[in-house]
Amino acid sequence: MGAQTNIDYLERTLRLRVRDRHAGLLLKQARWVNFVWNYVNELSATVLQREGRFLSGYDLHEFTRGATKEGLPLHSQTVQAVNEEHARRRRQAKRARLRWRVSNPGRANYSLGWVPFKKSAIVYRAGQVHFAGVPIGLWDSYGLSEYELRSGCFSEDARGRWYLNITVRKERRARADSIGTMAVGIDLGLKVLAAMSSGQKVEAEQFYRGLEGAVATAQRAGKKDRVRSLHAKIKNRGKDFLHKLSTGLVREHGAIFVGNVNASALAQTRRAKSVLDAGWSAFRTMLQYKCDDAGVWFEEVDEAFSTQTCSACGARCGPQGIAGLGIREWACEECAMVHDRDVNSARNHLAAGRRRLAEGIHAL
Repeated sequence: MGAQTNIDYLERTLRLRVRDRHAGLLLKQARWVNFVWNYVNELSATVLQREGRFLSGYDLHEFTRGATKEGLPLHSQTVQAVNEEHARRRRQAKRARLRWRVSNPGRANYSLGWVPFKKSAIVYRAGQVHFAGVPIGLWDSYGLSEYELRSGCFSEDARGRWYLNITVRKERRARADSIGTMAVGIDLGLKVLAAMSSGQKVEAEQFYRGLEGAVATAQRAGKKDRVRSLHAKIKNRGKDFLHKLSTGLVREHGAIFVGNVNASALAQTRRAKSVLDAGWSAFRTMLQYKCDDAGVWFEEVDEAFSTQTCSACGARCGPQGIAGLGIREWACEECAMVHDRDVNSARNHLAAGRRRLAEGIHAL
C-alpha cells in the first residue's frame, strides 16, 4: 500500500443572493420553520417544568419524528436542524424558554425568515441549488462547483431579500516556507484605518457619519423603508471598501500581522459610532479567511505597548497615558529615531509576528 497523505481542508461560510422569484417559496418554508421552532420551544419548557430536565436536540428529534410524512411541508433534515439549533441556543442562553418566532411581517417583533438545512438536503447542479427537490436560482459569485457543500441555511434580510448561507470545504493551499520581505504589520485606528509598517496609510471612510443626517431625517418622518435602505447602503459601502482593501493586501504580501485591538470593548465607549463605522472586526475576519484561501500567513499579535516602544531600538520611551494619545509623532530618547505613532506601532506588530513564526507559535 502507498503512503497516505493527510489533506488539510479549509471550511468557510459563503453568502450568495437568491433570485427574487424564489422569495415566496422560501417565505412559506420559513413560516413552517417558525411553527416547528415554537412547538419545540413550548415542549422544552413544559418538560423542564414537569420533569426538571432540558431536552437535547436528539430528544427533540424523537418528538418530531415522522412529522414530514404526516403532512408537514418541510424537509426532514430542516426539522432536525431546527431542533438542534433550538437546543444549542437554549443551552447558551441558559433559559427555559426562548423568544417565539413571529411570522407576521406587520408585527413589530417580526422574525426575519430562516430556513436551515443539513448537508444531505441540498445539491448544487448547473448553476442552481436543489433544495427539497426544488431548483433555486442564485448569483453564484464564488463558483460553488469548486467546493464541497455542507450544512447552512436560507435567510431573509430586513428588505425581504433572501440569501443562501452555506458552509463549504476546500483543500487548503500550502503556506510559503519563507515569508521573506513580503510581510507587513498593520496598526488599526479610527482616523487612519490601517497604518502599514511600510509607512503607507489608509484613511478611514466614515460611511455611517456621512449618511447619519439622512438616517435621522427618515426616522423622524417615520419612513421605515427609507431607513432600512440607508442602513443597507451604509453596510454595503463599508463591506465593499473593506473587501477591496483586504484583497489588495493579501495579493501583495506573504504574511500579515495585525494588532489585537479590542473592538467590542471600545464599542461600549463614547467612540462607539466611530469604532463600528471603522469595522475592525469585519476587516480582520476578511483578512483571516482570504489569507487562508491564498496560503498567506495571518496572525493577530499583542499590541500592548506597541505605540510606546521604539521599533528601532526597543526602548519604551514613547508617549504614555491619555495625554499621550494626542501626540502623533515622537523621537526616541535612546536612539533619536523619529517615529510616526501609527507606523511605529505597525512595525512593532511586524517584528512580533516574525518572532512568533520563528518560534513556531501560530496562535494567541
